[in-house]
Amino acid sequence: MQRSLFGEILDWMLAPLLVLWPMSLGLTWVVAQNIASGPFDRELADVALALARRAAVQHIQGTTHTETARIELQRTAEPLTHHDDNEDDRAYFQVLGLRGELLAGDPVLLVPAQESVRQTQVQFRDDVVDEEPVRVAYLWLAEPTTLSETGALVQVAQTLGKRTRLATEIIKGLILPQFVILPLSVLLVWFALARGIRPLAELQHRIRRRESTDLSPIEQGNVPDEVVPLVGAINDLLQRLDRTVATQRHFLADAAHQLKTPLAGLRTQAELATREIDSGHADPASLRHSLRQIALSSQRAAHMVNQLLSMARAEHSGEHVRRVPLDLGAVARSAVRDFVPQAIDKRIDLGYEGPEGQGSPRVLGEPVLLGEMVRNLVDNALRYTPAGGTVTVRVAADPGAEWVVLQVEDSGPGIAPEERENIFRPFYRALGTQVDGSGLGLAIVQEIAQRHQAEISVRDAKPRPALTAEQALEQAQAGAEAAAGMGDGTGDAYGAVFSVRFPGLPTLPV
Repeated sequence: MQRSLFGEILDWMLAPLLVLWPMSLGLTWVVAQNIASGPFDRELADVALALARRAAVQHIQGTTHTETARIELQRTAEPLTHHDDNEDDRAYFQVLGLRGELLAGDPVLLVPAQESVRQTQVQFRDDVVDEEPVRVAYLWLAEPTTLSETGALVQVAQTLGKRTRLATEIIKGLILPQFVILPLSVLLVWFALARGIRPLAELQHRIRRRESTDLSPIEQGNVPDEVVPLVGAINDLLQRLDRTVATQRHFLADAAHQLKTPLAGLRTQAELATREIDSGHADPASLRHSLRQIALSSQRAAHMVNQLLSMARAEHSGEHVRRVPLDLGAVARSAVRDFVPQAIDKRIDLGYEGPEGQGSPRVLGEPVLLGEMVRNLVDNALRYTPAGGTVTVRVAADPGAEWVVLQVEDSGPGIAPEERENIFRPFYRALGTQVDGSGLGLAIVQEIAQRHQAEISVRDAKPRPALTAEQALEQAQAGAEAAAGMGDGTGDAYGAVFSVRFPGLPTLPV
């Protein structure tokens, strides 16, 4: 399933925002509660301190337990209680003596737990009075001096209605704008992301507008830095594809040119035979010659087509081809047996040298392609070896079985050192040879060798003597004359040895 880059980036940008927004609401609520509690806690603390001062004065005057003292304490707490009479909240206060006796206020307030260390400043706690939550500010006035005493205490309490309303107003003031900011943020993120991805859309349109034959590199001027490596990779692919298309175009042109010769021969001989028959002077020997030439031209065309198919099969067999361990000697022996009749017709000694059976070296390869490679090497050797010569196929492995070498040696004219780099090019024919061929055999061999990570090389079967400058010039002129048809094309036979080195596999025990 294809994924949208725009959608994925948008998800990764909006998902944290949508997760953090509820967290922001909760944090805002906590902060609003603390902000709303601040003024009311200070008010409770002021009343508690005022009651504490009044109780301390009465204690000094010795009027703590009188009715006048209660009225004074009631009057001191009156601002808080009177203020709350006009509100939904309720307020309480309490003044206790050293023995816990109620000096003034409401008895409903609970005495806080005994702390190990009494605080002489106002403290706060949350409590419940008449099943209603309240906020309590309390202050210990004096430490107990005997076991029967609990210590003097002042407490002031207030329900939470006003705090809740104030916190709600703060929340509304902070959260309501967020309901406007959040959609606006999403819209801005969407717009920014669409604008940021716009160069990719423009790049896509530029590529789509191209002609199918336009393999020129894509310009990187308006491409974002993050996409430059991708465009570079595409340009590299286009460059390799351009080279491949050019090679195929050149290959097809050469193939068409090479096929013209046998097809033209077929047409010419057929026209000659038809003309003789129409004229009524058909000579059996002449017709036999024409038919022989037709058969030879058709054979050349068939060989050329087969070589082209082998070349295409070798070029298009990539890593998807399933390679298996196989006996390279068995492949070589099978190819030698196929060419025995041809070798006998040309009076050439064709043989095989190498181990057989379970001790034969093995390689990892594709049987059909390796068989095609060996047959092309043997066919090439038989074509260039004169009658009475020898062609030998060898298979050998080094002692560690790290490499397996296939060799095809012939006693033909050999290959000049300056031409050895060109003989593996498609349709290349060495100068000075009168041998009929397609020029594709060695190109197929090299392609198959590369598919199997093998190394191919060629050398002379016999060493060449050192030549002076004059001798080298004469030999080059002789080769040119032979190529132009002015010479017989004969010369010293150095022979050629084609070697293909494969990565080896362990041999089976004998």
